[in-house]
Amino acid sequence: MKRFVLLNVPGKPTATANPAGRLIVRCETPDVTTEMSIGGTDTRENLAFMPMELRDVTDSTGANVRQITMGLVREDGQWRMLSIGVLLLDLPSLEVEWDAEEAEANEITALGNLRRLADAVETYRRTYFRLPESLASLGPPGRVATAKNSQAKTLAATREHAGLVDEELAGGNKDGYEFRIIIAGADTLGAPAKYQLSAIPSSYGRTGKRSFFRDTDGGWHGADHGGAVGGASDPAIQ
Repeated sequence: MKRFVLLNVPGKPTATANPAGRLIVRCETPDVTTEMSIGGTDTRENLAFMPMELRDVTDSTGANVRQITMGLVREDGQWRMLSIGVLLLDLPSLEVEWDAEEAEANEITALGNLRRLADAVETYRRTYFRLPESLASLGPPGRVATAKNSQAKTLAATREHAGLVDEELAGGNKDGYEFRIIIAGADTLGAPAKYQLSAIPSSYGRTGKRSFFRDTDGGWHGADHGGAVGGASDPAIQ
């Protein structure tokens, strides 16, 4: 309570519900009584956002009502608050904290997606005896309509659409990161052909900070390049 309303002394909390069923929490001290009205929760995968109105009970007109949103994250089956700040009015600081949480999760996902691309490239090489000319070649084949009122039929995998990764990853943009394949040298044929893979944040600082890189020898690297492409000289990662 103290972090919400800046109390200098301990307060007495009480909880009730309004006619609409919204939770009303009051915190009473000798100097001030603050009322918090908590609305419905908007849940998005492992994140939840809970709207709240905060006011002094003496404010009968609602002229100074504060409308804020709490952020929560689910970890190990439990919900914890990302931040509540001072009176939850420091929303820019709260957004920075949320962005940092999201960016860290995106970085882990991006590295996993980059490894999936490397596996797909090697499968493509074994199947077609060459490297794919682009990530699009790893994507799913198209679908064609069959008889009326029946489901569309998926076409067979080909060298142009091998069906090794999903459409987003084949398009080079997924989970807040952009992915690219670079052919090292003019020759794309056979096992000796070399390639590199890169992943950079789509929005630096918000969807991630580190850039990831797979060198021609299969080594993995990661570093903060301010959103630019990394390289083989970056620190190695497992």
